Amino acid sequence: MERGGSNRWLWLRVGLVAFVLAWIIGPDELRDAVPIAVVFVIALGLEVWFVVAAVRGGPAPAPDRRPQAIDRERYGFHEDEPDENDLEADEDDREDDEWFEPERTSSPVRRFGVGLGIIAALVAAVVLLDGSSGWSSLSGERRAEAVERFSDEASEIVGRPVDVRCDEARDYVGAVQHADGVAIVGGELAILTPEICHALYALAFENEVRGARTGRAVAVLAHEAWHLRGERDEGRTECFGLQSGVALGVRLGLAESEARQLMRQQLTENELRGLETLDYRVGRECRNDGELDLYPARDAFP
Repeated sequence: MERGGSNRWLWLRVGLVAFVLAWIIGPDELRDAVPIAVVFVIALGLEVWFVVAAVRGGPAPAPDRRPQAIDRERYGFHEDEPDENDLEADEDDREDDEWFEPERTSSPVRRFGVGLGIIAALVAAVVLLDGSSGWSSLSGERRAEAVERFSDEASEIVGRPVDVRCDEARDYVGAVQHADGVAIVGGELAILTPEICHALYALAFENEVRGARTGRAVAVLAHEAWHLRGERDEGRTECFGLQSGVALGVRLGLAESEARQLMRQQLTENELRGLETLDYRVGRECRNDGELDLYPARDAFP
């Protein structure tokens, strides 16, 4: 695994660096769609696979520098009558092979070390970015104030006091659990990812609208509130949450038209979800004057 393996290693790292930079400075939709932890896990797995394949495959065979068949035919070389210069060249080749052998043997290990260093540097860059601009960059007092506001808004939907927390340690929601929020059906506690909490904070406290990210954050809070209200089915909960999300968005600072537009966008994205989130798909009843329409007297939906 010499030249081909080197190229794969090189392109893996170039692609990783390019993607992480795009994830950091690119559109919010990319950060929302791709958990960066998954990218790093995949990159680490590929690094391990490359080094294991290289070690198992052993060093690449030394190139045959002797005259090839076409050379012997064209220029009259004969192996049974070796030229004295050929013998000296072969001896030099063997010495060269011995000289470079340690490099080929240790090269995969060195490459693996370089790869780990690159991944560690990119992880540090992402952590620094999150610490300077994300939910964790807010003071404890501001986070407590925001969580209290989120809890009040969820209680408004549920019809009784409930609590909302932000999973800063990512013990319950996030990249591994493939969810932006979680709540016990009929319970009193909902837990949201730091990204969702920060988007809600930006809207409610800084009057900052971040397009689809803001819409997603509002929809997630409303969705989990409906679970707390007692709704178990994910599709029905999503439908109810998108409808409640309009009023929720208005209370958090959106104009009604803007809140409705964002919830409609979330409804459209729901229809485009893949099989892995099939349980969250809303049914045909989730429409104007449909069975799940919470406000049948209104013409607008959601």
